[in-house]
Amino acid sequence: MALRGALIVYSFFMIFLSIISSHNCLQEDRLNNYLEEEASGYDSRAYPSHYSTISEDGEFKNLVKLRSDVLISLQAFSKVGGKSTSVRTVNVKDFGAKAFGGDDTEDTHTIEKAWKEACSSSEGAIVFVPHYTYRLKPITFQGPCKSNITLQVKGVIEASDDLSDYKEDGRHWLVFDSVQNLQVEGGGTIDGNGKIWWQNSCKVDKNLPCKDAPTAITFYECQNLVVKNLKIQNAQQMHVSFEKSNGVQVSNLTVTSPEGSPNTDGIHVAGTQNIQITDSVIGTGDDCISIVSGSQNVQASDITCGPGHGISIGSLGVHNSEDYVSGVTVNGAKFSGTTNGVRIKTWQGGSGSARNIEFLNIEMNNVTNPIIIDQNYCDQDEPCEEQRSAVQVKNVLYKNIKGTSASEVAIKFDCSKTYPCEGILMHDVNLEREGAGTAIASCNNVKLAELGVVSPKCP
Repeated sequence: MALRGALIVYSFFMIFLSIISSHNCLQEDRLNNYLEEEASGYDSRAYPSHYSTISEDGEFKNLVKLRSDVLISLQAFSKVGGKSTSVRTVNVKDFGAKAFGGDDTEDTHTIEKAWKEACSSSEGAIVFVPHYTYRLKPITFQGPCKSNITLQVKGVIEASDDLSDYKEDGRHWLVFDSVQNLQVEGGGTIDGNGKIWWQNSCKVDKNLPCKDAPTAITFYECQNLVVKNLKIQNAQQMHVSFEKSNGVQVSNLTVTSPEGSPNTDGIHVAGTQNIQITDSVIGTGDDCISIVSGSQNVQASDITCGPGHGISIGSLGVHNSEDYVSGVTVNGAKFSGTTNGVRIKTWQGGSGSARNIEFLNIEMNNVTNPIIIDQNYCDQDEPCEEQRSAVQVKNVLYKNIKGTSASEVAIKFDCSKTYPCEGILMHDVNLEREGAGTAIASCNNVKLAELGVVSPKCP
């Protein structure tokens, strides 16, 4: 009887997942098809009933979330069920790490040894960094490892500020390369010690040559990755970058550097699929979150951003490149005093697409460019040459976005003449001018639909 009951439960479970999957695909296709039709000139009066079925149906959203939670639980179960639950703890102090004031080279080598010891463990391991400050040269935590592995940072890991330490690789400090089933957490601090790099940046001193600076933390080709409960600060350039990775959960990060620090993106997503970023506070000198080519299914929720340049998709298409980003959702974000709010930026001359993007439930407070699509992005001193090709921007939803704009132009759609923005939908968007004056919208080459209260409106 017990076996029969188990088979019945399993059959019901598989049918349930199949229904959810079919419903998900159906709804996504319907939304995309509608947006394409609306952008082509269909009557918007037919839209409300269709739209409410797709995006305001809480049951649909809950089903999708449930499906995601179930799949995550199954992955976790397969990991635990297939391996021994015993875990070995490797304390870096036991390998000779002497904490701040010791030898940078010695601390780097001993932490590398601790990692290799843990990575070679078949029972799973924790690399434990206790409540001290360790100053490290560039280091690569190489995978794959034999089992699940955790880097638990209770103390402070600080970067060497000797520029000669970065001669072999001037673009990275801490790198996690090809590690599966990795967790990095612990409540401690990772400090890029970036002041010397900022002082030598051409964006700070235009008389200096432009050179790359290290990204503080890079996760490269990692699978089933959790990064949580950390403070990451003062990066040499970008703070944390996820590159060519899959299955990433990021939560409870505090990412900070001075407002004037150049190119210090908080979280950078490149060529990465299935990443969730939640409950994080980010304030830097550049984008709070930047999402570039090859990224799919990127979800960011409960993000506090400021200072910085907002949340950006792009830039895309630089040097006539072919770039693709799709399936991005920002749901629940607060921007305070940032240069931009939610931004899509592409260079002329590129190709590819940025599509199926949602910006939902967002609060703007004194933001210079709250909503912006810029298909004529040009981050260089000399003017960019006008070109016909462009990265296509298509199917973008802005819903429940409210607050204040520090500039007159609260909404700016500067789209390509040859590849105009298509399927742009604004639903309940209300942005007012901070202080005196009236906010306006500037809209060029955009195919737009509106629902509910939208202010300011495109002329």
